[in-house]
Amino acid sequence: MAAYALVTENFKFVSLFFKSKDVMIFNGLIALGTVASQTMYNVFAFDCPCSSGRNYRYGLAAIGVPALALFLIGIMMNKSTWDLVSECRLRKCRKLSGVAAFALMGTIIGRAAVAPVTWVVISLLQGEAYTCALSEFIDPNTLEGFPSGQGSEVMAKFPCPGSVSTELQGFWAEIERRLKYESQLIGWLLVAGMALMVFLMLCVKRCCSPLGYQQEDYWSQYRSNEQALFQRTAALHARLLAAENVKNFFGFVALEKEEQEQLAEHKSSSPICSTDWNRVTGVYLYREKNGLPLYSRLNKWAQYNLENNIDAMEKEMDVFS
Repeated sequence: MAAYALVTENFKFVSLFFKSKDVMIFNGLIALGTVASQTMYNVFAFDCPCSSGRNYRYGLAAIGVPALALFLIGIMMNKSTWDLVSECRLRKCRKLSGVAAFALMGTIIGRAAVAPVTWVVISLLQGEAYTCALSEFIDPNTLEGFPSGQGSEVMAKFPCPGSVSTELQGFWAEIERRLKYESQLIGWLLVAGMALMVFLMLCVKRCCSPLGYQQEDYWSQYRSNEQALFQRTAALHARLLAAENVKNFFGFVALEKEEQEQLAEHKSSSPICSTDWNRVTGVYLYREKNGLPLYSRLNKWAQYNLENNIDAMEKEMDVFS
């Protein structure tokens, strides 16, 4: 029974992070933005050095370095990254099993990989960076009628029009066609691989989810609304608290009309203790209490706070993430 309960909890955790149409829309917008950025880069910035030894490094850098930067930015911008950091800092990842941690890391990496994979795919399909990088490795003996005695130094100059002699320029079309074929083939294989991976992830999500489709959709909407309202309310709370402190210091505070109305409506704003902040911060596994779902850490905190059950809250918040 204990093993079954552990597996069930982990399945619930997996389902939490593979959810929502909003994720698909967000990933689509990231991909479109990356396509636009990559196109502008090729138009305005890409310039093959046409030098043996440099072509390879520059071509790979043009594909790999922006992809790495986009990946790291995606990691940093993902809220789940900082939830995991908070979980490790506040609760030392107690009760966060290996399966749950793997699922969380997988979702963080998966979302962060959308932009870099899009960059790599578009680069390969366009073929310019790959052609620049691999041109010096074309074997002249495979080109019919190509003069003998030509080395990589000559082959590396082909991506730059006019850098090779007139008698050799006629071979560029064949070289470019061959390299673009290889580049685009790798690009399409990468697209097929990613499509298959996404399909398998969606299948795992549907098979592992402890909730029905309607309740899972409701859960997704709840979390989106909670996050939006929490951020909006936190911003107003911080503004009102700052206004009170400024007023206490100067004797008055310069507020806009809307801010004056908000201050008059809410009267005052008191600081929130660090303990409560920590209780609503960190990784969350789906739980139920007396048959009722607890959709988030905030939902869990509110339920225990409503019951004024501080002891149970301390145990639940501290021991089980």
